[in-house]
Amino acid sequence: MTIKKRIRIAQVAPVIFPSPPPGSGGTERIVADLTEALFNLGYDVTLIGPSDCHTPARHLATAPSLYALERHHGQVPPGVPGVLEARVLETLRAHLDEFDVIHCHGEFAHAALLGLRRAESVTTVHWRVDELDRQLFFEGFPDLPVAAISHAQARAIPAANLAGVVHHGLKAERFTLGAGDGEYLAFIGRMTDQKRPDRAIAVARKTGYSLRLAGGVDVGNPNWFDVHVARELDDAIVHVGTVDDVQKQALLGGAAALLFPIDWPEPFGLVMIEAMACGTPVIAWRNGSVEEVIEHGVTGFIVETIEEAVAAVARLAELDRARIRERFLARFTAERMARDYVALYEKRLNLD
Repeated sequence: MTIKKRIRIAQVAPVIFPSPPPGSGGTERIVADLTEALFNLGYDVTLIGPSDCHTPARHLATAPSLYALERHHGQVPPGVPGVLEARVLETLRAHLDEFDVIHCHGEFAHAALLGLRRAESVTTVHWRVDELDRQLFFEGFPDLPVAAISHAQARAIPAANLAGVVHHGLKAERFTLGAGDGEYLAFIGRMTDQKRPDRAIAVARKTGYSLRLAGGVDVGNPNWFDVHVARELDDAIVHVGTVDDVQKQALLGGAAALLFPIDWPEPFGLVMIEAMACGTPVIAWRNGSVEEVIEHGVTGFIVETIEEAVAAVARLAELDRARIRERFLARFTAERMARDYVALYEKRLNLD
């Protein structure tokens, strides 16, 4: 690749987990894969983030992540995440003149620190943006360029802020084509009313498939798991807990399908493309970004009810797992994501 200008790029990571994360942590996974892809494309990229991050790029290390501190100290004071964020931003401030463009993946204080450099920045919000906190954020910083992770998310971002849309991508080598011969359905996500594992359980019961549920109990609503999931567990419905990338490969590669029964405006849904990377069809509820990610009848089926999901399970034989993997490679690799972000960076720097 011929680079018109060796852009100096800062990737400012969040502080809850290291990048890449040890298990769960979709934002940190994206930050790690984007940084590595930019590095591999020949860009001068620096990761600013917790000291336990790992990257082939230059790393300006700050304090350990919240994950590392909790493993070492146990429960920590509630102010610790704010302190960790402040230390990341102090490192950014001290090195600000070393970068042509600053890409921030956290919220919200970086917008104030950047000041006049906001015009040469990109912010990616890895959560829903239609609630009061984000709306107040956008109102206070109308000149902050924001990259949406889906067109669905973009609809709630003010036009003054919206810099473009870049779908997530993953390092292609992390997952490989699976046989899907495990005779079970899979679910990966938080055990919460947003992700609706109870719907997955209902689909499994009605189709006769066993179900493997992966994901942690939502710390903000732990009773939901007890009421809606725990009492349903048996030999056919199994909760395997959180899974790392190796475990995801085994789980998704062997699954007949991934069930993605969301009940909220999902900004992207990383597990959908993780499944596609394994050649695994996705049966997803029509919400949020689903219609942008899943090609109905090619990489999975888009449904609106449990009955439609049951019917979709009966049609899984119509889908070609190798073709699903091909569509992942065409649409959702980290290299494609990196090139799309470079186009936004160049636009911010008037290089396009």
